[in-house]
Amino acid sequence: MKIERRKPLAANIGVFGVGLDTYWHQFDGLYDDLCAKQNVFLKKLEPLPVKVTDFGIIDNAEKAYAVLPKLKAADLDLLFVDMLTYATSATFGAIVREMNIPIVLVALQPLEAMDYANAKIYTQLCNDDFCSVPEFTGVAARMGKPVPPVILGMLENDAQADAEIAEWCRVANVLHDLKRARIGHFGRCLEAMLDMHTDPTAVTAAFGCHVVQCEAEDILKHFKKLSVGAPEVEKMKERILGFFDTPDPVSDPLTQKLTESDLLVAARAAVALEMFIADKKLDGLAYYYEGEEGSEMRQLVTNFIVGNSLLTSAGFPMCGEYDLKTCLAMMIMDRLDIGGSFAEFHPIDFARGTVLVGHDGPHHLNIAEGKPVLRSLKKYHGKPGTGAGVEFNLKVGAITMLGIGVKTDGKFKLIVAEGESVAGPIPPTGNTNTHGKFAPDVRTFLRRWCAEGPTHHFALGVGHKAETIRKIGECLGLETVVIPQDK
Repeated sequence: MKIERRKPLAANIGVFGVGLDTYWHQFDGLYDDLCAKQNVFLKKLEPLPVKVTDFGIIDNAEKAYAVLPKLKAADLDLLFVDMLTYATSATFGAIVREMNIPIVLVALQPLEAMDYANAKIYTQLCNDDFCSVPEFTGVAARMGKPVPPVILGMLENDAQADAEIAEWCRVANVLHDLKRARIGHFGRCLEAMLDMHTDPTAVTAAFGCHVVQCEAEDILKHFKKLSVGAPEVEKMKERILGFFDTPDPVSDPLTQKLTESDLLVAARAAVALEMFIADKKLDGLAYYYEGEEGSEMRQLVTNFIVGNSLLTSAGFPMCGEYDLKTCLAMMIMDRLDIGGSFAEFHPIDFARGTVLVGHDGPHHLNIAEGKPVLRSLKKYHGKPGTGAGVEFNLKVGAITMLGIGVKTDGKFKLIVAEGESVAGPIPPTGNTNTHGKFAPDVRTFLRRWCAEGPTHHFALGVGHKAETIRKIGECLGLETVVIPQDK
């Protein structure tokens, strides 16, 4: 079973090809052949979750200046420059100077190799995709702009080049939502968690998104309207029971089989969260709130875990403990379509050479191994309240961790690691855990992770995507560290 994505992946991609207008009257048919070549590239983008605007071929400086207003008006997240043949850098200089978005040079030649014995200048020009790449990257450097990355390969039947194109579109998906997102924020840091404090203005400066300051009462007003037996609540209860297992307790006396009262509260809270997200037009939430003991507010705010996990899995990262930074890390992973669970380190298994990674919620249910479990918890350790807890193990296989730290100068820093989720027993405590195995060994890895100055939370996803996240960090101008795996 899988939670359907309700936040569609989106990005605005611009494409223009480059060539040299001098060639057109020298070689009949060359311009048309290059147009056909660009159409092949454009077709590669059609199945990807991006909106593409084709700006044609720019073959002289005048056209470069003329197209600039159109490029700016298109609200682009990423720009592909299709290096169709040799082109002077005047087709690029004004554009790279003015555009403050990632630009990727694409040099895909039709032939694997020229037929040298029968070669013609015409054939060379059709395959001269790389010729002006150094000129373009050199001009970008002289303009004081980031040197554009380059995709090199063949126009057809090149799986590596196609994968790199798709990867940059995934980067664009992330950038598109980061700079447009509205992240809700209410409550306070859990007392004494000094690593959780985050300046909302710094978030906007680094990532572009707006942090929406909310009140717990914004959710409570919806919760109060949802009486027992309300159709929305009954439907949510059915949805929860259809998605989760509710087994008998095992070893932990704090757990019990999911009670009807805990299911009801979790369902009411989940529906209230849905209403709140829609009302405030939010794309995610970071919060921590306790409320007065015995109050309806405490009952609500301590029972978000199930609803938060359902929303996170649908594309709305919901983050506890007021952790704005990890909410953004979860969004990055979700937009890469690799999950993004709220996680921290739990006990080390020295016998297996693993460390348990998990949290009491929220979680991205689409990366669970098997059916997730709900247990009623008689108390939440370290926090007030009781209620339903989400428990599962991550899918076995490759995993990526993304933490966002804050440096001495107040700038954010991306900290990334790749490892493996390995099969193994997890404690039946109503909290999610998985056995994480990291190279070269668990002790060295954990020391290296801590040495980078992370917060104690991170986002956890499936697959090995450190290189993609490094690209995102470069696009955002953020220091990005990938934890080395060598001895």
